[in-house]
Amino acid sequence: MALREQVQPIGRAARIWKILVGPPLRADQVTSEELSPIEGLPALSLDALTSVAYGPQAIALVLAGAGAEALHFALPITIAIVALLALLVISYRQVIEGFPQGGGAYAVSRTHLGSGLSRLAAASLIVDYTLTVAVSIAAGVAGLVSAFQPLAPYTVLLCLAMLAIITVLNLRGLGDSARAFLLPTAAFIIGLLAVIAVGLIHPLSPHIIQPGRSLVATHALQVVGILLILKAFSSGCSALTGVEAIANGVPLFEQPRIKRAKQTELLLGVILAIMLLGLGILIAHFHIAPRVNDTVLSQVMAISVGRTWAYYAVTIAITVVLGMAANTSFGGLPILASLLARDNYLPHLFSMRGDRLIYTKGVWALAILSGLILIAVNGNTDTLIPLFAIGVFTGFTLAQAGMVVHWRKNHIPGWQWRASLNALGAIVTGIATIVFIVSKFVAGAWIVVIAVPLIMFVFVRIRRYYTIVGNELFADGELPKPQPDGKMLTIVPITGITQLTRATISQAMTMGGEVIAVHVAFSDDEQGAAQIAEKWKDWDPGVELIILNTKYHSIVRPITRYVLQATKEGRDVVVLIGEMEPKLLRHRILHNQMGAVLSIYLRRHTNATVAVLPMHVND
Repeated sequence: MALREQVQPIGRAARIWKILVGPPLRADQVTSEELSPIEGLPALSLDALTSVAYGPQAIALVLAGAGAEALHFALPITIAIVALLALLVISYRQVIEGFPQGGGAYAVSRTHLGSGLSRLAAASLIVDYTLTVAVSIAAGVAGLVSAFQPLAPYTVLLCLAMLAIITVLNLRGLGDSARAFLLPTAAFIIGLLAVIAVGLIHPLSPHIIQPGRSLVATHALQVVGILLILKAFSSGCSALTGVEAIANGVPLFEQPRIKRAKQTELLLGVILAIMLLGLGILIAHFHIAPRVNDTVLSQVMAISVGRTWAYYAVTIAITVVLGMAANTSFGGLPILASLLARDNYLPHLFSMRGDRLIYTKGVWALAILSGLILIAVNGNTDTLIPLFAIGVFTGFTLAQAGMVVHWRKNHIPGWQWRASLNALGAIVTGIATIVFIVSKFVAGAWIVVIAVPLIMFVFVRIRRYYTIVGNELFADGELPKPQPDGKMLTIVPITGITQLTRATISQAMTMGGEVIAVHVAFSDDEQGAAQIAEKWKDWDPGVELIILNTKYHSIVRPITRYVLQATKEGRDVVVLIGEMEPKLLRHRILHNQMGAVLSIYLRRHTNATVAVLPMHVND
């Protein structure tokens, strides 16, 4: 029979899945998934670009607690954030040049700051990437709900639906998702810049009545002081999240990778700076204040162009692109996870590419974790913001501190000013991190403070296990040639005399050596055991049948004891288990799974080789 004829046809679910994620790619097709600088914006920069939807909102929420007068500080704080943005863009362009293999803060810390701080960077990045997905999707849905408020009860469902779409697109490959997101990204950038331009030149609805209750304190709950300003600044720094993603994903770009990644980083910085400054000026000019169920960005757009078709068109574009901003994490975390797996800090399966030449396990892990977070916080962006920026700014601080060491070791022309810029950036982002932790600790930042060390502990335990395994696999000394320990014995567990039994016995006999069939007989079913023995005698397959009697209703322990006894006699033991394997997944749960249970138990408690022979069911 030809090999093609032996292959089982795939089921309907598998065909649908193949259509969704696309056919497998050859290794030499990996260039089709690489990014140009323009494609790098939707693939790796949307997190930063779309942070304008919640960065200004975060500043306003903090200042609102001190009354309406405190909102005047929003514009100076925004200008300070834009200055820090410029510093970070310059710094990460240097990271791209120094560490083109990707990994960002983790790669820099691993090289220059030691294993402990590199684990801190990696754990912070994992928290950052996971929360980025949750915040981006929640912010996108929040914008949609602001425009279409009857959708508010379906917030969580909308978040999960958006997450599912983005996950499937990323399972197709980052190149495909970047190209799919290119047009919405262009619509978002052009649309928002147009709204800002109209607002600056001639707003169309300066006296529009905004829905929702104002969140500005009638009686100041806080005094405007340096601590409040720092708290607002650190909250607004959430608008800088995603600046690091391009440096983390340099291997995703076309050749020359360094040049293209640096171009994308600069393009991101320019566009984001213009957006932040424009919105900051409009917020101050229109005296925008945070309101219930109406975001700051929504208010700016309503005053600039009115609640017309343009307002709704840009709102939908922002919603779509905010959801797509999660793509930044889907581009970065799988690469980070693959580096951690190669360094033995995560399971090695994270370093394996899937059929579409992406790190599929990293994509799935990120989708599941983000989905759980969205459900836990009920899709609320404000709940996520206090958790969000701690991981980001920890990564910023470590990356820039590592680059200071990098320039001190590599005295290239101009290294002094480069190191000075990185040192300044490390100090500013370090202060922002501390302010975030202190000011947001009770509001939820404590979760990150606990989660990051726990992730680091998991890294250490995984690496310890791989060290033990490595010592076993690669013991010192000359590797002896393989020798059989004795005559091979193949044991075939059976429950009856069927076509499955015949196929399994036939396969065992082709393997050479002695073949023994074993059947477990329960003490309350002596008649059944006698019938099996009689049928076996009549069939006479040329293989001895051993009846294992037990007082308990378990076939696993008697067979395991028998296999252990055989291995103690110095024999090479193979246990061949026959199993029915339906084509359809829903039919598999209709079988007792005893073969799987027995296989796991034997592997755990004996040194026997365990093999499974499937018998396909044409269901």
